[in-house]
Amino acid sequence: MLIVFGSAKLLAEICERLGQPGIVGEILAGALIGPSVLGWIAPNDTLKALSDLGVMFLLFGVGLEVKSSELLKVGAKATLVATIGVIVPFFAGWGILRAWGAPQIEAIFVGASMVATSVGITASVLSAKSCFTKSQPIILAAAVIDDVLGLIVLAAVSSVARGHVNVWEIALTASLATAFTVVTGLWGTKAANRLMPHFDSRVKADDAKFHIALVFLFGMGLLAQYTGVAAIVGAFLAGLALSDTADARVRTLTRGVSEMLVPFFLVGIGLHLNLAAFRSRSMMVLAFVVLVAAIVTKLIGCGLGAVSLGWQNVLKVGLGMVPRGEVGMVVAQIGLSMAVISSEVYSVVVFMAVATTLVTPLLLKIAFRKPVLEPVQL
Repeated sequence: MLIVFGSAKLLAEICERLGQPGIVGEILAGALIGPSVLGWIAPNDTLKALSDLGVMFLLFGVGLEVKSSELLKVGAKATLVATIGVIVPFFAGWGILRAWGAPQIEAIFVGASMVATSVGITASVLSAKSCFTKSQPIILAAAVIDDVLGLIVLAAVSSVARGHVNVWEIALTASLATAFTVVTGLWGTKAANRLMPHFDSRVKADDAKFHIALVFLFGMGLLAQYTGVAAIVGAFLAGLALSDTADARVRTLTRGVSEMLVPFFLVGIGLHLNLAAFRSRSMMVLAFVVLVAAIVTKLIGCGLGAVSLGWQNVLKVGLGMVPRGEVGMVVAQIGLSMAVISSEVYSVVVFMAVATTLVTPLLLKIAFRKPVLEPVQL
């Protein structure tokens, strides 16, 4: 914990002094202390647990600062952004691997790994912005929807890899995931507004409101897992539901916990980078082509869904959906465990996930370099 947290904050400070986003330094810290460079730390269960907690508190904190009404206003547009942003990268990844000579199922898994945006990274970048432009609620809502669509794609791809497609299983997963997200997004805040005052009036312990918020956070994360959605989506929806009732003390304590745990999430991404797989020129070329495609397809696919907002917001929305982070690595890990992708292609996918995560804060800093307050109403 000393090495991970200390190196993360040291490199974050260096990046900030150089005028770059701090999270870039924290991800680079993971690559530096990880197996690829210094070899001080390797991914393990303890770091994974801290990483999972970190990203949950990150999304919970972001949800606390967002009003559900603002996301619901952009729901249709965010759905369009997410849908196009899933289709274009999937076929691009599949086409690149097929052109490279990879088997059909391996190409499908690489396409699936390029589908889902990392909600954690996107939220981390956007939460650092001082203004709330009309593109930001669309990016957040689209990232959450993107996660649900990515889950459905992964369920379908996994069925294909097992040799048969279970349509009912995929339909059930899609229905539960969609219903959980939609119902919580529509009525979660109203339910919390009615229930929380009753709890607040009965509890006497110090910081009891924060305790109740934590119970709600973990409960929503668990419920999300059971419905087939990632726990971090449940954490975001929990924060969204409590955004009206959480007081300044709850927000302050949440930020404090996040400050301690989020570096473990960011360093954990860098720890998975494996440079040893790129000793051959062909793998380096493949990694570069996949990385460029991962950036361009999200920029074009998601940007097309936001054309009506103007070209400046097209750029912001497209870039905001670029990072794959832990999501792409999870898909690749499943493919590797099912023996349908090779270790070399797995390394290419992990490189793509880490690299897109690294470049997104830099690109978004350029896109947001002249922040102008814009009305959220569309």
